[in-house]
Amino acid sequence: MGKTDPPPRKRQKAGEDKAQAQQEDTDTSQMAATEEAAAAAAAAGASPSGRKAPRGARASAEQPPAAGDPAGQQQPQQRARKASRRQGGGGTTSAAAAGDLAGEAAKPASAFQPRDRRFTADSDTIMEAVVKVFCIHTEPNFSLPWQRKRQYSSNSSGFMIAGRRILTNAHCVDHHTQVKVKRRGSDKKFVASVLAVGTECDIAMLTVDDDAFWEGVEPVVFGSLPQLQDAVTVVGYPIGGDTMSVTSGVVSRIEVTSYVHGAAELLGIQIDAAINSGNSGGPAFNASGECIGIAFQSLKHEDAENIGYIIPEPVIAHFINDYERNGSYTGFPCLGVEWQKLENPDMRTALKMQSHHKGVLIRRVEPTAPAHAAVGAYDILLSFDGIHISNDGTVPFRSGERISFSYLVSQKYTNEEAVLRMLKNGKEVTSTVKLAAPVKLIPFHIKGKPPSYFIVAGLVFTPATVPYMRSEYGKEYDFDAPVKLLDKLMHHMAEEPQQQVVLLSQVLAAEVNIGYEEMLNTQVVALNGVKVANMRHLVDLVDGCSEDYLHFDLDYNQKVVLSTAHAKAATKEILSMHCISSDRSPDLPGAVAAAAENAAPGTSGAAAAATANGTDGAAAEAEAAPAAEEKSKGKAASGKASRRR
Repeated sequence: MGKTDPPPRKRQKAGEDKAQAQQEDTDTSQMAATEEAAAAAAAAGASPSGRKAPRGARASAEQPPAAGDPAGQQQPQQRARKASRRQGGGGTTSAAAAGDLAGEAAKPASAFQPRDRRFTADSDTIMEAVVKVFCIHTEPNFSLPWQRKRQYSSNSSGFMIAGRRILTNAHCVDHHTQVKVKRRGSDKKFVASVLAVGTECDIAMLTVDDDAFWEGVEPVVFGSLPQLQDAVTVVGYPIGGDTMSVTSGVVSRIEVTSYVHGAAELLGIQIDAAINSGNSGGPAFNASGECIGIAFQSLKHEDAENIGYIIPEPVIAHFINDYERNGSYTGFPCLGVEWQKLENPDMRTALKMQSHHKGVLIRRVEPTAPAHAAVGAYDILLSFDGIHISNDGTVPFRSGERISFSYLVSQKYTNEEAVLRMLKNGKEVTSTVKLAAPVKLIPFHIKGKPPSYFIVAGLVFTPATVPYMRSEYGKEYDFDAPVKLLDKLMHHMAEEPQQQVVLLSQVLAAEVNIGYEEMLNTQVVALNGVKVANMRHLVDLVDGCSEDYLHFDLDYNQKVVLSTAHAKAATKEILSMHCISSDRSPDLPGAVAAAAENAAPGTSGAAAAATANGTDGAAAEAEAAPAAEEKSKGKAASGKASRRR
């Protein structure tokens, strides 16, 4: 809560005490002074209708002349700014408003206030549709992929929409094992099931089977994209209390924004209403009570205050329509190209662009993208679906606004087509291309799946993913991870749809792997001279190896050589020693179970039973494994989002 400037308050209080004393005193001279003061106040700001001037204006009228201004004639603009600040206005006024404070007809106090931030619809009815979401999460342990971490709980917000569905954020139910929701004013929690999770757009859809949950509630109605400075009200259950919270602000900016959870670039709305931990998934309403977005992240920086972000209606509609079209969430497609601006006139001339040509230069095309057949490096993209692209990569958005042309791509659905007009060697050509989901060499998210792993002779292999890098190197993984790994993350493209960067994650020390114990987080390039494409390929190469030795070629020209027979024979014993039920994750073919009869002391009964049955004992081991770390993911709401790219 901000502090009020003490000097104005003191002056204002003194003026009020003076007025009261003047009203109560019956002395003739005091009454004359009172009449004189009233006349001065009327000249300073009273309206012709007899309406009192704003309190700030009355306080200013009662101040003694400032030093250097013996006549008491301060600059009208200066007095207007002071009064406006005390009233909570924007800090500046027009010349007409300044004239009002100098003796002309005064404007009402509302002239100095922001737009009306109150609901004009039935706010109680609207807020009945806002629910509190309780989730139990069990995250995978990416550094020990056969285990899961200790479960933790989080609280967030959501709201009901048509079709007996609830919307919230994807990060609010990430790696969920149980989800419950509670209505406003109710003491009962209802079990909810997750229908769809949109990782890229950070939206999740839930439902509740119990009919009692839906009784007497009207679903939220969506509104159109707001204008700048439109009032917005965020409703939810943030940290700091158990009951519903309502915060107000205005729309500050609308542009393509980085979505931290899914590492996507989609349309976003910046607002100045407070969005705190727990607000995630809550609706943002306009003055008519229509939902214009979902709260999902905020900017926390020492130089920034009250910068929050909501997911706008076009992105929400895309998510819902995608689910209804396909029965599941398929994602936002991409064109699959990297481009640069063409603002330099010499470059445009060298590329044979005419004066009427505008567009962007295609630098690279992803080999896995369908557009690869029609678009080449150094082609110039002039338009997308008939909409012209400027030299800075923007397209017309709304009256007086421009936005990145990636917004046009995000409006499409997976496997839809788009018409591209390009300049190839000075000649204009038109091509129709299909838009597909992006394929990342190092994925930013595994979308709720358990991590993949494979163990042979104590060598633990796993694919490189951003969650794995975050587990190994912390939040600052993009600074602390090995340079070669970061280079693959930021700049390398997948040559094939199933291509992965396979890492030797660590070595579980044993007699068979003496000398290799310190190797970790190094890419596996080849096995016995065959280039490794992905985890499944590595498993097939090891299982099908008929040679005497396994020759692993690693990055930085490192080598690991093991006897094939000794490596396979030692695997069961190593698994038992480390209480690991299987030598590979369930997504990989074949399995070698640990030797249950030789299980090391301390193996939990649940893990041993899972081992004996040849099943994946990850869930059982999670109960016995000590917690490496316990996060308070109530803080996992939008507030933690660091918008660094």
